[in-house]
Amino acid sequence: MDGAEISDLESVKARWLAAIADAGTEAALEEVRVSALGKKGEISLKMRDLGKMSPEQRKQAGPALNALKDAIHAEIGRKKEALEDAALNERLAAEWMDVTLNPRPMQPPQGAGTVHPVSQVMAEITAIFADLGFSFEEGPHIESDFHNFDALNIPPEHPARQEHDTFYMSPRPDGTRHVLRTHTSPVQVRTLMNKGAPVRFIAPGRVYRSDYDLTHTPMFHQVEGMAIGADINMAHLKWVLEEFLRAYFEVDSVELRFRASHFPFTEPSAEVDVRCSWSGGQLKIGEGDDWMEILGSGMVHPKVLAACGVDPDQWQGFAFGIGVDRLTMLKYGAPDLRALWESDLRWLRHYGFACLDAPSIAAGLSS
Repeated sequence: MDGAEISDLESVKARWLAAIADAGTEAALEEVRVSALGKKGEISLKMRDLGKMSPEQRKQAGPALNALKDAIHAEIGRKKEALEDAALNERLAAEWMDVTLNPRPMQPPQGAGTVHPVSQVMAEITAIFADLGFSFEEGPHIESDFHNFDALNIPPEHPARQEHDTFYMSPRPDGTRHVLRTHTSPVQVRTLMNKGAPVRFIAPGRVYRSDYDLTHTPMFHQVEGMAIGADINMAHLKWVLEEFLRAYFEVDSVELRFRASHFPFTEPSAEVDVRCSWSGGQLKIGEGDDWMEILGSGMVHPKVLAACGVDPDQWQGFAFGIGVDRLTMLKYGAPDLRALWESDLRWLRHYGFACLDAPSIAAGLSS
């Protein structure tokens, strides 16, 4: 390629750079790109001519044409970016608004949503037990007979295993029938089988029973806790429950009463009452002359430990179960359990929470 031809490429470059600069819109710029670099564009056609040149000519023409192509391509890219920025600035100027202004207040029924009281209480319970050193475990809602009944020492003739108390699924090919879990105790079984001992955890979640009245619903919430160790006893259980109830009800102290009871999965078993008073329809925990049943508890039955692969001669511990919905009603004054599930926006606005705001556990629990 001689000097005249190189000069010709320079003039071609200058001409296309001028055309790019004159393009006032992205559509005009695209026309320039196609005319210069498209399949039939001027520079593309010159690139095709390289195949007709001798090797010596290609050595000179090839780098010059590639440099020309790259320069035009780069300039088109810069111009396109400049046009896009200009279009954006023009749009912003036309659609200008002051983002520092306060938003318009929303009015019902489009008003801000609230956190359901049960969700709030679940968060509070989890935070309190976390401060006590309990981990959080979950499990499936559809369970086998083994996890829901057999491993928990619940015999086949127990009323809880009858269809009038439990929701059974359709039979499986092998004839077995799974159930909607009737408690969160299957989570305790699975955790012991997977992690062994020692453990200390709570298992909150939804459970299902065939029951519906003023104080019962087919679906409700429980939180069950378990602690397994070499020397855990009922005194540890009592302390944990006292600290939990004191923090949850936000009182200085609570007094508990343990009454002998029977649960298939604990031995000994105890119903736990808390001292309280009712004054003007308001419940006060930790004072008064009345007692209110609050939960069930006991020492984990050796058969349960053995069924989960834990040696009952080496390990022992306690378990307890609390109705989350009932705790919600007691703390926040909801009179009817069924109202928790009626999706009444008026009720939700009255009892709901603006955000998940668990209590200050550091201040609520003493060492």
